[in-house]
Amino acid sequence: MGIVKSNKSIDKTSIDCGDSFNIKISFSAVPDIVSSPTDIVLILDRSGSMAGSPLANMKSGTKKFIDIIDEATDSAKDGQIGSGSRIGIVSFSTTAVQNTQLITDVDDLKAKVDALVSGGSTNHADAFEKAIQLFDPASSNAKVMVMFTDGVTTAGAPPSPVAEAAKAQGIIIYVIGLSGNGGIDEQALSEWASDPDSAYLAITPDDAALEDLFEDLAKNITKPGATGIVVNEKISPCFQIISLSSPTKGTASLINSTTVKWNIDELGVTQSEGAVLEFEVRHIGSCTGTLFVNEDISYSDNEGNNVTFPSPQIYVDCGVIVHPEECPTPIDLQVSGCNDVIEFDAGDIEMQSLGRIVRLNVTLKNICPNRRVALAAMLTEVDSNGIEYKRGMKMMTIPAHGSRMCRNVTVHGINFVLPEDISVSSDESGSICHERNLKARFIMNYIDSGFDCDIQ
Repeated sequence: MGIVKSNKSIDKTSIDCGDSFNIKISFSAVPDIVSSPTDIVLILDRSGSMAGSPLANMKSGTKKFIDIIDEATDSAKDGQIGSGSRIGIVSFSTTAVQNTQLITDVDDLKAKVDALVSGGSTNHADAFEKAIQLFDPASSNAKVMVMFTDGVTTAGAPPSPVAEAAKAQGIIIYVIGLSGNGGIDEQALSEWASDPDSAYLAITPDDAALEDLFEDLAKNITKPGATGIVVNEKISPCFQIISLSSPTKGTASLINSTTVKWNIDELGVTQSEGAVLEFEVRHIGSCTGTLFVNEDISYSDNEGNNVTFPSPQIYVDCGVIVHPEECPTPIDLQVSGCNDVIEFDAGDIEMQSLGRIVRLNVTLKNICPNRRVALAAMLTEVDSNGIEYKRGMKMMTIPAHGSRMCRNVTVHGINFVLPEDISVSSDESGSICHERNLKARFIMNYIDSGFDCDIQ
C-alpha cells in the first residue's frame, strides 16, 4: 500500500450566509517496503575476473543500494534499516560464504562489502544455496535475492535447479550481469531471474554502470508510494472557490469556480512523504442548513492505489425566513382548441382608485429558540409639514424556530396597499408617478416569555 493516509478537512464548523472558510486536502505515501517488510540477500560475485574497477564499482553500487533501502524503510539514512526489513550478504567465487546473516546495521553491511577480495572460480549453485539458508521459512517478510555476477559457471553443481527451488519457495530473484569481463551466459541468467525478464534481469557490458543498476534495483524493490497522481476536487454548487494556495507537492490549477485539479509526479518514492493543498471557498446562493462541502473528489495514480477522502459538512446559517402573507392562490384557466376568446368571471374585485403596494421586510435579531414572537408593523405617510397620517397596522405571530441557539429571523413581505386618492405627500392627484414619503415602525415581543407573576 503506497498511500497510507488521506484526509479532507475544513477550518470551520459553521458560517453565516456569504462567509468563507478554508478546505485542506492532504495525503501521505511511503514506499511499499514500509508496509510490506522485506528480507533481501545480496549475492555478490568476487571471482578472479572481478579484479580492479569491476569490484570497486560493484562495492559502490552495493553500498548505494543499502543506503536507499535504509532511507526507504524509515525516511532517514540513520544507519539502521527499519520497518522490519533486513539485508544479508553472501559472496562467492570457488565456494560461497555467508558474510552476514539478515541484519539491520548499515555500517556492518558496508564493512563486509568493503572487505571483499577477488579471486577464484565462479560457483553460482553454492551461492544460491547459501542465500536460501539465510531466510527464515517462518517469517512473513517478503523474500528477495539479488544475484550479481560477471561470468559463467566454472565450479560446483548446475545452478538452475537451485534457483528454481528458491523461486518455488516464493523467493523473488533479481539478476544483474556484467558481460564485459570474459562474458556471461545470458540464457542462464534469464532462467535464474523471476519472470518477466524485463523486470528482474539487467545486463551491462560496462562496470561503470553498476552503481546506477544497483540504484535502480533498490528503487524497484522498495516500490514507489505513488507516481502520476491526479486529484480532481469538485465542491458543492452552494460554494465557489475564491483563492488557491500553492500545494506542498506538485501543481494545482482552477478548472472553474468549483473545480480544482492537483497533479503530483511522485510521492513516497524513496521515503515517507506528505502532500497538502489548501484553498478558500465562499458560500453563495440560497443554500442553508447543514451542507456537504464537496460534490465529488477523485484520486488516481500509476500504481492503482485506492484512496478515499472524508466528506466534511458545514452548517450555513442564513437565518429563518418567514412569509407571513402568502401570494393569492391562482385560479387555473384553460383555452381550448380553436377558441380565440375566453370569458372568465373573476367575481367582485373592485378597484376604487389607483394605488401602490408597499412591501416591508424586516430582520428580527437574536430570537431565542422555541419562542413565538408577536410582531406589529405600522405604516404612516408624511406630508410636506412633517405631519404623519396613519396608513395601516398589521399584527402577526412569528413561529418559534428550533435552532440550538438564538439567531436572526427574517420576515419577508409585509404588504400594505396605498390608494393614490389618500396621498398627502404631493399636491398632484390622479398620478402614481410622484414620490410618497412614508415611515415604518415595528414592535415585537415574546409570546412565550416564561414569566410568571404570582399576585397575592
